[in-house]
Amino acid sequence: MKAPAKAKVDLPLLFIVLLSAFLNGYDIWTEKYANTYYTTAVAAMMENFHNFFYASLDSAGSVTVDKPPVVFWIQTLSAKLFGLHGWSVILPQALAGIGSVLLAYKLVKPTFGAAAARVAALVMACTPIAVAVSRTNNIDSMLVFALLLAAALLFRGVRNRSAWSVMGAFAIVGVGFNMKMLQAYMVLPAFYLFYWIASGLSWKKRAGILAGATALMLAVSVSWAVVVDSVPADKRPYIGSSGTNSVLNLAFGYNGVSRLTGDRGQSGGGAPNFRNGGGFPADGQGERFGQAQGAGQDQAPAQGQGDGQSQSPGQNVTPGQDQAPGQQDGGVRGAPQGGGAGGFGGGFRQDGGGFGGNGGPNGGRSGGMFGTGQAGPLRLFQASLSDQASWFIPFAVIGAIGLLGSIRRRKWTDKHKETIFWLAWLLPAAAFFSVAGFFHQYYLIMLAPPIAALAGAGFVEMWRAYGDRAGWMSWLLPAAILATTVFAWYIVHPYDATIGGGWAAGIGLAGVIVTALLIVWRTRENLRPARIWAIAGLLTLLVGPVYWALTPITYGVSSMTPIVGPSSSREAGGPQGIGFSGRGQGGGESTGSVDERLYAYLKAHNTGQKYLLAVSDYGTAAPYMVDKGESVVILNGFNGSDQVYTAEKLQALAAKGEVKYFLIGGGGMGGGGRGGNAEVTQWIQEHGKAITASEWQSSSSGGAMQSDAGDGRAIGGFGGFGGGATLYVVDGVSA
Repeated sequence: MKAPAKAKVDLPLLFIVLLSAFLNGYDIWTEKYANTYYTTAVAAMMENFHNFFYASLDSAGSVTVDKPPVVFWIQTLSAKLFGLHGWSVILPQALAGIGSVLLAYKLVKPTFGAAAARVAALVMACTPIAVAVSRTNNIDSMLVFALLLAAALLFRGVRNRSAWSVMGAFAIVGVGFNMKMLQAYMVLPAFYLFYWIASGLSWKKRAGILAGATALMLAVSVSWAVVVDSVPADKRPYIGSSGTNSVLNLAFGYNGVSRLTGDRGQSGGGAPNFRNGGGFPADGQGERFGQAQGAGQDQAPAQGQGDGQSQSPGQNVTPGQDQAPGQQDGGVRGAPQGGGAGGFGGGFRQDGGGFGGNGGPNGGRSGGMFGTGQAGPLRLFQASLSDQASWFIPFAVIGAIGLLGSIRRRKWTDKHKETIFWLAWLLPAAAFFSVAGFFHQYYLIMLAPPIAALAGAGFVEMWRAYGDRAGWMSWLLPAAILATTVFAWYIVHPYDATIGGGWAAGIGLAGVIVTALLIVWRTRENLRPARIWAIAGLLTLLVGPVYWALTPITYGVSSMTPIVGPSSSREAGGPQGIGFSGRGQGGGESTGSVDERLYAYLKAHNTGQKYLLAVSDYGTAAPYMVDKGESVVILNGFNGSDQVYTAEKLQALAAKGEVKYFLIGGGGMGGGGRGGNAEVTQWIQEHGKAITASEWQSSSSGGAMQSDAGDGRAIGGFGGFGGGATLYVVDGVSA
């Protein structure tokens, strides 16, 4: 009887996994709050099941975050297990990034072989934006992992002719919908097309299984939304950023069609939301706006002509909302100096440069919303986006040509079918990002799996054609290396002044030499040297992505809107753009720290209230909820136009004795008070008594000073509260 064969360890894969673990996980333990918006929600969700189920932003279950709950459920469980820290809410995404590398390997290997699978895993591990997102508590890394898991089930269902596996694949896409809504559906063209051409079943059976799988996917997709929307509005949180207090509206409007059209308003009306694209006109023209990002509220237009010259630190444009110093070329740079809670100060360019980062010397990322470039067929190759995920697109496309070059009528192989699957994932997603008006750079992680798979499979196929001297296809490998080298030079060269000209020159020179050697050696019998050169060419093409993938570690990255590149830190001294380091600073958000004197005052004067205090925004609440484990009411959602509280609702909350202290900015919530916000501010001022700042405010709180008026206001910036923070006590009111 033979002994069972020992499983062999794939050493190259082990190295790739360790590389991915390093890129995704190294130094995340220095993060304090990560994306403060989401971490604040996790703190609230840890308090009770009601908050957990709804993904409430605050302790009172007043308002939800603007995304569905599945990823936040996972982050909350991680925080329960390890304690609530920046790294503990990042950990699930870091592990998901590593898992995506393994799934890329698993998906490619059965059909294309181990070598192709290793290359695919390596490209996936080194895709810069995939690394950056995996180092934050944003949703996208987990979403990509879920979609790759669904693809693995789909492939299994096709190979084994298992309808249940296909059903499972579509059900996981439905789970992905409950991670980030319609973004999960980007893969559906690939899923439908692949099953139709690869299942080998009659058209009736194919149609029936796909219909059943689609029905299951839709049922899973809307399950949470239907449950939540069926609960009376007064029994659940307000659905943040929905405009109509409806999850379905949030899914198909604000988080759906609006992403394509660029409409940052809500179907329910209201002001634009800066975090997801509001705060300046869709065409990038018009006046520059100041903002307090943490509060999620757009402020009145700042003074100036949109030339990027911001107000000086602490100068209030709208009361209570300080602006940060401006920079050259209008890019937002640096954390605010005494700015609004959780806010980015600074200005936006009239030409649409605005909230960009990591751009070249010509003013940083510009054009389009959030510096995502101008819509068009070459958008992914523009400087604004190309360095995030596009490095291997030329190689992947030429590789796909090689993979499909041998197609013959009625003789489609598994290689052809799976190539079509990855193209049907890549091309529609690329088309969306080429025309969409409303997305962030980190959404481009959706392109990483198909690019990686096609690069790995294409590399092996092009090498085979090269070795076999297969006519025109034998030229594809040197062509792919040369084209991708030129593209890499195009990406890196604008950063010569920042990182040194040797990087671009070295990549270009090495790629040209490898290409020349492969061309010269094409007709030789001995392929061993050519194999070495081909591998050297591949490694040359990885130099740029690896460098960029390391920048979140070396320069830092914004946990709210991660973007990679050598100028992702102010300290880098590189091209203009975002200028802050996210490590240990809440990912670039100016979240205030706990004011110990205020905290001691509130604890000493609490007479049994359930909540420590009520504040206008999550950036102010975060330190008390995360660092101190206190329960805090947040009166606004991310979007300043959300009608979270009315005067009647707030009066009922106070009448029950659940909260009596309210900390609001001097200008009211929403930077001037829109709709219900002005109503709530007025109610607090009418029913509350302002506490003299000297009784509760630390003298070192962000350089704040008590108002000369003696009305309890703290002016000039109070930690994370912004200028003009006022503490009110509301006691003895009746419902």
